[in-house]
Amino acid sequence: MSGFFRPEAMAALSRWREVIAACIVAALGLWIATRPGGMVMTGFGYVLIAIAAIILVPALRRARFFTGSDGPGVVKVDEGRILYMGPVTGGSMALDDLKVLSVRRDGNDQTTWVLADPSQLLVIPVDAAGADALFDAFSALPGVNIDRLIQAVQSRTKGSQRLWVRDHPLALTP
Repeated sequence: MSGFFRPEAMAALSRWREVIAACIVAALGLWIATRPGGMVMTGFGYVLIAIAAIILVPALRRARFFTGSDGPGVVKVDEGRILYMGPVTGGSMALDDLKVLSVRRDGNDQTTWVLADPSQLLVIPVDAAGADALFDAFSALPGVNIDRLIQAVQSRTKGSQRLWVRDHPLALTP
């Protein structure tokens, strides 16, 4: 099948696959809801439409967040820990230790995530392989604005932009 489509088309389909699936489910639900078949079938159609709508919002955000995977390095997110293995640098950081999340675009139009904790700075290209997993990791941060993250990734403005700061340290007791 990959020989039938151009690689760019396959990449676009891959990026938007969740959105396409949600739209197909919504269309199926609409078709079922409008067919004569009684209250149960009509209700089932409306349930499918509702499920598709619930799935569509995060799918759209995730598709807009993803910028590609042709950048340097590999990102892996596992059990609340972000691991970046780059050609020159790398490191790992637990989401619980993360204090500041920023995005930086340099003069060469290279965009990177900058993650800071008290002991280290982790710089990850937004287009590194596996960087799409950062969407779910960043979504778990308390008080993060996902739309602001998406706008920062898509922006062409040069410089650094602080997107999230941990307000208070995590503690076992108040």
